[in-house]
Amino acid sequence: MNALSRIREFHPEITTWRHDIHAHPETGFAEVRTADLVARQLASFGIEVHRGIGRTGVVGVLRNGPHADAPGRRIGLRADMDALPILEANTFAHRSQHEGRMHACGHDGHTAMLLGAAKYLAQTRGFDGTVNFIFQPAEEGLGGALAMLEDGLFERFACDAIFGMHNRPRLPLGKFAVRSGPMMAGGAFFDIDITGLGCHGARPETGIDPVMVAVQIASALQTIVSRNVRPVDTAVLSITQIHAGDAYNVIPQTARLSGTARAFSTPVMELVGSNMQRIAAGVAQAMGAQASVDFRVNFAPVINDPEQAEFAASVCNELVGSDNVVRDPSLIMASEDFSFMLEKVPGCYLNIGNGDGEGACEVHNPAYDFNDAALPLGSAFFARAVERKLAA
Repeated sequence: MNALSRIREFHPEITTWRHDIHAHPETGFAEVRTADLVARQLASFGIEVHRGIGRTGVVGVLRNGPHADAPGRRIGLRADMDALPILEANTFAHRSQHEGRMHACGHDGHTAMLLGAAKYLAQTRGFDGTVNFIFQPAEEGLGGALAMLEDGLFERFACDAIFGMHNRPRLPLGKFAVRSGPMMAGGAFFDIDITGLGCHGARPETGIDPVMVAVQIASALQTIVSRNVRPVDTAVLSITQIHAGDAYNVIPQTARLSGTARAFSTPVMELVGSNMQRIAAGVAQAMGAQASVDFRVNFAPVINDPEQAEFAASVCNELVGSDNVVRDPSLIMASEDFSFMLEKVPGCYLNIGNGDGEGACEVHNPAYDFNDAALPLGSAFFARAVERKLAA
């Protein structure tokens, strides 16, 4: 019996885990119940469990065969566990029981799929080496991957290759998408604080209006992508917040611009940040004000190792046939902090289809739900990646 067929035998159990996690969503670094569920299940499979990696992260270690600790025989499999601060609109039985929090990105499914692979591999042990099951907290912009790395993730649990997976709405069920090289954008958040001189709204000549400075900076920043980034590169700079003032008749002392930048390479992201500093300071000075920029990179670009991407695609081909594996899909402007793990260990991040039928919606939507029919396929990918990478 092959891996997919065997995993399908306990598909209902994987679904039960997924529904349990979905009903009890926990946001970044608060995944206490979820971590408990993961740790209990791993222990019940006979897998060595390590808790508190990156605050609420969990790592399960499964060794097998004569070369269990040999270099080149160690693989990492990663799933994220956190939910989002969104009010769920669904009414099914496993909807969120916590008002204002929900699994709107499918991390409940990712966690359940990796648990399914862990159960299968613990039962069959058809590999020679070490598998590290990495359950990461706080992926949604809070630095969970970096927290695990700072806790010595790869020093304590060495990996020679690492794989992660995310569901993709609108990609048909039964399909995978694998891209070599850059796949997802790096992401930065920024705040620009402008200091002018407050005054009466009826006498603007007596002050320095930070609102007008903010407007000019906002306009000038749009030239970074159009005039500083090479046309063959890709970047996005979006100002998403402007805050200033509290009264109708007062020109405020300060204003703030905030937003996000995205790029597919570190040099382009650095170019965006340095030009933002120059433009904000220069425009403010020209208008008699001052501006300070806090530009912080939250996500590195997701860049898949070509060799590991080819390997991942071959595993997908085996599971669903090459006609159902989308090679080199479009770049994704969203970000993912698995990128920081890929900077340390060669690996591949891929997409699994969440379905394109009626009612399918994008992630981060209050009506989203992970497609349970995809669970065995995701578990089987992880399982076969181990069996092939660590073949006896």
